Amino acid sequence: MDVETILDLKGHDTFTIAADAKIADAVATLKTRGVGALVVSDDGSHVDGILSERDIVRGLAELGPAVLDETVGRLMTKQVFTCAPEDSTVSVMAVMSGRRLRHVPVVKDGVLCGMISSGDVMKKRLDEIGAEAEEMRRYIATA
Repeated sequence: MDVETILDLKGHDTFTIAADAKIADAVATLKTRGVGALVVSDDGSHVDGILSERDIVRGLAELGPAVLDETVGRLMTKQVFTCAPEDSTVSVMAVMSGRRLRHVPVVKDGVLCGMISSGDVMKKRLDEIGAEAEEMRRYIATA
């Protein structure tokens, strides 16, 4: 199974924020959209960074309440692991687990086309395992 399959099921919607936006705005967007990370992109198409709840908590620990007035660019993770729609869910899951990532932007030909979470990948993998188990049960029952 590939990443594109996950995007086809959950949708290609990806929420972005500009690097010069305030953290307070990012927090509001995370809450409103019900997501745990935003792709940082000044043009809405290219990945400049990623801002996760974890980045904000680290900023809060360092700066206290003043973190809300900081820019997204100051707290964002700049080195972002991305994947392609044709990447296998198993390979992406391995990288996410190994690097302790919860969110991965999906990029095709240099353009942002979606975002997957570790929950998305795990759900898809569990669905695959369940389908395989059901096939084995049917095979055994007919043998």
